[in-house]
Amino acid sequence: MGVRLMVVDDHRLLAEALASALKLRGHRVLAAAAPSAGAAELVVSRAPEVCLLGTAAPAEPGAFEPVVRIKKERPQVAVVVLGPVPSPRGIAAAFAAGASGYVRHDERIEGVERAMVKARAGEAAVAPQLLQGAFAELLNPAAQPDDEGSRLLRMLTPREVEVLVRVADGEDTRLIAAGMGIAPSTARTHVQRVLMKLGVGSRLEAAALAARTGLLDRAATHQPPPSP
Repeated sequence: MGVRLMVVDDHRLLAEALASALKLRGHRVLAAAAPSAGAAELVVSRAPEVCLLGTAAPAEPGAFEPVVRIKKERPQVAVVVLGPVPSPRGIAAAFAAGASGYVRHDERIEGVERAMVKARAGEAAVAPQLLQGAFAELLNPAAQPDDEGSRLLRMLTPREVEVLVRVADGEDTRLIAAGMGIAPSTARTHVQRVLMKLGVGSRLEAAALAARTGLLDRAATHQPPPSP
């Protein structure tokens, strides 16, 4: 039985080519589009069984925000990320955002099809070697030098340190802005800069890295006084 799906990719030609190939294999493709401000809204409105979401830069800040939006509003939609060979941390970020699978861009069409079917069935759709690497790093993280937290802290401005602490406390952009007395757009910019400087792709990753390296403990002594 064919899968009812949507294809969203950074490159429209690739999205349309993949959609055409899947149609020929008996699947129902509702739409093929390039990522844009309305990509998540399109998936939410069409509610496919599976969304194939392509990204050329899974490590970029906000790369998986569309996944978060889709899963929040349409939790029944299984999202499979199509991307380059990621770091184990990148795979973890995709799954943390709510993705059901991760498939390399150079995978054969049969592999993409298997991932779609597995994701629709509620299974993790990721190649065993990629999954093993991700779990190995998560379960046995590489030892960090004692000064790793200090090194990361030196990369951040005092304002960004405060933002990181608030992110680790689970505050969203609105709460960060209110707590610091700044505009939401400014708070969003600070968050993106923190993610970029730490080299992570999501707020969850930033909080995990800060906790693992002791950055949060060091940040507590560098926080500016509470904003009036």
